[in-house]
Amino acid sequence: MYLNLLDKIGDWNPQLLREIKGRLKIFNVIFAFTISLIGQLGLFLYQLGQYPSDKYPMNGGYCNLSKGYQQQLNSVYKLISQTQTKITFYNSKKNYDLTQVQHFKGQLQSLQAQQKQLDGILYQQSCPTPEINFQMWWRDHWEYIFLTLCVVFIYMLLVAGTYLLVNNLAQEERRGTLNFLRLSPQSETSILTGKMLGVPIVIYLMTLAAIPLHIWSGISAKIASSYIFSFYLVLAASCFFFYSATLLFGLISNRFSSFQPWLASGAVIIFLMTTMQFAFHTPSFHNTATWLRLLSPFDMTKYLFPNLFRRNNQSVFQEVQFFYVPFGKSIFTFLGLNLLNYAVGSYWIWQALKRRFRNPNTTLLSKGQSYLVVICSQVIFWGFTLQYTKNYCPSYPRYDTNTCYYDLNHQIGQNFVFLVAFNLVLLIGLLATLSPHRQQIQDWARYRHQQTSSDNTFVKKSLWGDLIWNDKSPVIVTIGISLLIITIPVLVWIVLAPALNINHNNSIDWVNTIGRMKAILAVALFITMTMIYATIAQRILLLKTPKRVLWAIATVGIVMFVPPIIFGVLRITPETNSFLWLFSTFPWMGLKDSATITVFLSFLANFTVLGLLNLHLTNQVKLAGESATKALLAGR
Repeated sequence: MYLNLLDKIGDWNPQLLREIKGRLKIFNVIFAFTISLIGQLGLFLYQLGQYPSDKYPMNGGYCNLSKGYQQQLNSVYKLISQTQTKITFYNSKKNYDLTQVQHFKGQLQSLQAQQKQLDGILYQQSCPTPEINFQMWWRDHWEYIFLTLCVVFIYMLLVAGTYLLVNNLAQEERRGTLNFLRLSPQSETSILTGKMLGVPIVIYLMTLAAIPLHIWSGISAKIASSYIFSFYLVLAASCFFFYSATLLFGLISNRFSSFQPWLASGAVIIFLMTTMQFAFHTPSFHNTATWLRLLSPFDMTKYLFPNLFRRNNQSVFQEVQFFYVPFGKSIFTFLGLNLLNYAVGSYWIWQALKRRFRNPNTTLLSKGQSYLVVICSQVIFWGFTLQYTKNYCPSYPRYDTNTCYYDLNHQIGQNFVFLVAFNLVLLIGLLATLSPHRQQIQDWARYRHQQTSSDNTFVKKSLWGDLIWNDKSPVIVTIGISLLIITIPVLVWIVLAPALNINHNNSIDWVNTIGRMKAILAVALFITMTMIYATIAQRILLLKTPKRVLWAIATVGIVMFVPPIIFGVLRITPETNSFLWLFSTFPWMGLKDSATITVFLSFLANFTVLGLLNLHLTNQVKLAGESATKALLAGR
């Protein structure tokens, strides 16, 4: 039966069969189940060690008498405070009534004696066994076990699985067997799926061995079965996403050698720890970064089991919106939003995996795919930005403090930093992944006129068609198109936001502050500056030096970040010298204190520099595309 099962697995996925035979040894199976059972037993005994005994304190949470005595003690504290206030009041008079003061002092002594007696009962006496709420203790006991296993599952599957996958790819690369896999007739999906299912199989066994206790503890804690299986669905989706990203990292980071697994698993554990802190302590979801938080399973875990965290933030999760649609109102819509977020990320990761697995020298995405990535990212960014939120409440006494207004300008203004940061990272990623190197541009420039007759469309044959779609052509036009896709929603907002603003009073609207024209010029400045960085990077990648990538990263990094750092060191603020800030990576910092004509002139200067750089780049591409004979005859 076991051999028949292996045969069926081998027919379905040969790579999975290879991984199972290599890892599913008897010792590994026994080790996985033993470690899992020992951990479960230790967790159960640790919780059982907190079982209320005959020495359980009266002030314990499970003592039925604790609440009554605590209320009496609070009442005594209140009476003591009132009596002391009266004594102080009568003592402050010149001709006070001594008899009245003595009466209050006697009353104070009686209350203090009563306080001491209640303190002794609460903090020194044990709760009678019949008054201990054992039913509540057992429910909380199972809740703690359930929550602990949830956290252990997340960290064990994501961190340990990430380490094993990257380590496996590194070993395959060192042994040279990864190239044999690339040449095998199996599809990329079959090979990579087999690795995702087979490499962490010992971790899967450890998790499966703990599933019965996890389900039993959830049911004993009165948690709905649908919520428990929703957690499993989110956990499976997060594993698929992180494992896909891990495989992609393993394919593109072969230069790190043995440090790869530690780097990948370290990045995952830092991300999980950060998002766990946000899930427990930062309940706000009204910002663009919500999509990044939802890539972690902790927020969904807290949404499903709010009572386990001793702080019910269900109402906060209900405010989660996507293009104003309140997905957090229902568990099904919020679960669907989570799964959609994972699905979009996993889809594009797999597009890059399929390209990079067969050909390690190709770009992660084609230029056509990059445009779709930018469009998808803008839909996600703006979807979580456009949320109804009470962001303006009148502060005057004559207004009702519960009356708040929805201000779209204010909301997007708050998220402007997130939008710029995410899009800047996106553009840098596209520039790094799509920029062709010298040999690719040389081949394109030399042989582009020899296209096959199958490419019979004018767009495919034209130079502009090549610059837009051909992966070996320079990346400048592609970055320009991506910038247009990114900035079109911003321009629409700049034009229409004042008309959509319900209440402008006391709102933070940088468009109204700097003016609509200067805001549009700021977008143009951002486009030209980004295009200048892309042109510089592409020019450096045309060099013949062996460290072109490092030189490109260093040069672009210096041009982007050194000027603002110098301005900060020299204390050149936008208020004192806004003109210099217009030529930095953050030109909008100097908009408020600059005249519109100054902003326009700085845009013309940047545009002139961009034109000269692209003219120089065009000449270099032509020189690189010349044949060896022509270059020799020309003396080059």
